[in-house]
Amino acid sequence: MSGEKPSSQLRENINSLLKLKGLEEEKIVELIGDLPNRWEKFDDIALIPNSSFRKEHWKPIISDEFWIKICQSLNVERLARSGEIIGEKRESTVEMLVGEDDWVIRKESGIKYGYHIKQCMFSSGNINERRRMGEVVSENEVVVDLFCGIGYYTIPILVKNNVKHVYSCEWNINSIDALKYNLENNNVEKKCTIIEGDNRETTDNLENIADRVLLGLLPTAEESYHVALKCIKEEGGMLHIHGLSPSNNHEKFLLETSEKLQKIDYNYIITNYKINKIKSYAPHWDHLVLDIQIEKR
Repeated sequence: MSGEKPSSQLRENINSLLKLKGLEEEKIVELIGDLPNRWEKFDDIALIPNSSFRKEHWKPIISDEFWIKICQSLNVERLARSGEIIGEKRESTVEMLVGEDDWVIRKESGIKYGYHIKQCMFSSGNINERRRMGEVVSENEVVVDLFCGIGYYTIPILVKNNVKHVYSCEWNINSIDALKYNLENNNVEKKCTIIEGDNRETTDNLENIADRVLLGLLPTAEESYHVALKCIKEEGGMLHIHGLSPSNNHEKFLLETSEKLQKIDYNYIITNYKINKIKSYAPHWDHLVLDIQIEKR
């Protein structure tokens, strides 16, 4: 995120640009007050919030010169504006403002994630969960990652642990291409099998194979709960289920999820659980991950 120096530099540079355009001081003060004060910076790119420079009063000001001045202020070569994550395949709507090449590499906890920023999502707020997944897996486990994306959790699991194998399921071809690159670039491709397509249709060969199953899909992975129970070993294992819950009642998500799992397969019982808050998702709603240990009755 930004520090005081680039934030001050941004204001100084835009202030100078606005004065050159002959704007009145009152208007300049209004515009300067609307500048973003946070952004993500990685590789040679800055990613500004989706709301940045959207208001009508910016339209007469914005030009190629303006965007280049933003880049100079933030000390980057490329500039992009974040967008919404849309559709079942969780596709990005990031807009490139300076530069045409949208390929980026993020470095995090000794891992490199490469992806096309306009095609694939990446939540910087999930950093602790990516790190945690690299720590909780035990040696020689078999893991099924049902919504692996570009390898958000698959890669830390492979890099940080001596797992037996990871089966990574994904149906977005852009994410699959990035995943293949990331597996090779982090030298862990030999212990991963990519399962392309809808995991509800492509996982028959994974029945009774997994010690651990990841269900990292928001707002809910409910439609693949039955897939997770199919993949888990007959004697049981660990499920990591992502979802949303009211901020003042995390137990609600746990109780509802437990009921749904038992309706799918009554032969499994929950022997242990942990509720993990990942981050605030929206006003009064949190992104949670449930660690649910299940065993046969």
